[in-house]
Amino acid sequence: MTNEEKEQLRKKIEEHIIQAEKEIVHLEDATQPISPENSLGRVSRMDAINNKSVAEAALRSSKRKIGRLKLALTKIDEPNFGNCAICKKPIAPMRLMLMPQSTECVRCAR
Repeated sequence: MTNEEKEQLRKKIEEHIIQAEKEIVHLEDATQPISPENSLGRVSRMDAINNKSVAEAALRSSKRKIGRLKLALTKIDEPNFGNCAICKKPIAPMRLMLMPQSTECVRCAR
């Protein structure tokens, strides 16, 4: 991976982190407790509880993603960055641009 590619990837990682942080703020709002005093019907309350559960799962996923992105950002200057953790072959540059937190090539990720 060339220095220019690394710089492009670094910028992409930083963009992904900013986007994920915004998403986390939104999801944290969506995971607030549902007050029993709200005048929701039984079905509406069940729907709200289900939506809260979905938002909580998405929140956990976003937090994990930020952790992996930040880890990738710290390792981007290491000589083996961009190589598959399993087969040690280079990860396709487009895969890294789409999913900069990837540590495995497409074949090994399956």
